[in-house]
Amino acid sequence: MGSEPPVHVFLVSFPGQGHVNPLLRLGKRLASKGLLVTFTTPESIGRQMRKANKIVDGQPNPVGDGFLRFEFFEDGWDEHEVKRQDLDLYLPQLELVGKVVIPEMVRRNQEAGRPVSCFINNPFIPWVSDVAESLGIPSAMLWVQSAACFSAYYHYSRNLVPFPSEADPEIDVQLPHMPLLKFDEVPSFLHPTTPYPFLRRAIMGQYKNLEKPFCILMDTFDELEHDVLEFMSKIVPVRPVGPLFKNPRVVPATVRGDFMQADDCVSWLDTKPAASVVYISFGSVVYLQQAQIDEIAHGLLESEVGFLWVMKPPHPDAGLELLTLPEGFLAAAGERGKVVQWSPQEQVLAHPSVAAFVTHCGWNSTMEALTSGVPVIAFPQWGDQVTDAKYLVDVFKVGVRMCRGEAENRVVGRDEVRECLAAATVGEKAAEMRANAARWKAAAAAAVEEGGSSDRNLLEFVEDVRLRSLEIGRKSTPVGLPVDLTAAKTEDERVLETAIPV
Repeated sequence: MGSEPPVHVFLVSFPGQGHVNPLLRLGKRLASKGLLVTFTTPESIGRQMRKANKIVDGQPNPVGDGFLRFEFFEDGWDEHEVKRQDLDLYLPQLELVGKVVIPEMVRRNQEAGRPVSCFINNPFIPWVSDVAESLGIPSAMLWVQSAACFSAYYHYSRNLVPFPSEADPEIDVQLPHMPLLKFDEVPSFLHPTTPYPFLRRAIMGQYKNLEKPFCILMDTFDELEHDVLEFMSKIVPVRPVGPLFKNPRVVPATVRGDFMQADDCVSWLDTKPAASVVYISFGSVVYLQQAQIDEIAHGLLESEVGFLWVMKPPHPDAGLELLTLPEGFLAAAGERGKVVQWSPQEQVLAHPSVAAFVTHCGWNSTMEALTSGVPVIAFPQWGDQVTDAKYLVDVFKVGVRMCRGEAENRVVGRDEVRECLAAATVGEKAAEMRANAARWKAAAAAAVEEGGSSDRNLLEFVEDVRLRSLEIGRKSTPVGLPVDLTAAKTEDERVLETAIPV
């Protein structure tokens, strides 16, 4: 890598599949532009990623013109500590440990000739920008939802427009350069009745630290959310660099971020006619009621459509029952259906036999569907999913709506399931949605190609990091670290430092 130290970007991820995936994709994009990228997240996730993806700690993997490597850290809790499932308990623990361990990781990389030039974190762990500031190292943040949701959280955090409240729970919300959002289309964590107030607190933590990152990268693209991006860029330094999973310079098989080994779905899809299979996946976190699984299953049988259904088992420490399929379901479906625990979703959505995608509308899945040209059947549950569903159906015009979210508190019946499957796969409306999806697919491909809007933004960011790296080099102390890492440590941090292997 030459005699000069490489420009080294250090990615710190919250330990969740929906956070790891986009940040790792960003890491691959940055590496492909010639940077050295280190990806880190707690060891509890590292164990799963090694097993599913053949990752070797510390080994630099060539990606485009640069390299990607992994380091994981212990978070101080046992592997099966049930407190991990409670974010109100786990996030403070992660922050306490991270503020000690990550500076030590930086020091070790410095001593190995890999000084860190920039930190990038994702939401839920805003303290990473505090660590960066304490070390005199620039930081950026990768926002892993839509620009529309970013604007909604921003306006909520600053009390700029009225949102649903205890006194008025059903008001509509009008945000600049966005469609009117009904009360159940606003990111649900902002609703007073949300059963997940801890997730609102976690996301709001990032907005309290919003002035520290010099750049907020977004997994979206200008053509998709132009007006809201243009508006927000006048307030905070946002740069759309998506879709991150579309990397024209990286072979798809390059290191993945899956927590589970994906089942072989592609060879099965190869046996199916074009546009004949509905793909069903509710992501890595959504957990449906057994009654809802039964109705979806019966709707699939009655529709006679081919299907590939991902039924991920719940985390063993989550205390959830394993969902089951109705008796005789697989036999009745025969060769036209396949059920798996996990899938290589990018490859599945790109497959010509896939006609539509029944999705929970998480932003990763939304971007993958849009940029693969696949119409969707929107089945949102909570959080940004309800807002994404609104956009998929009413703004991007690539989907039909099967439900309005968990707050609706109803089981969608098999007749509705069957009707939605038909609407998305046959007839005039299905053809119109497929045509719209094809246009978004072309726009997404253009955005990440050389000279496209997202590619230009990424190159500007890389150049910005290079310049800031030179600035750090001029200012650094003889030992190479901008500040004394032992200064200003709390008693808790000093105790942790001796207790946690780093």
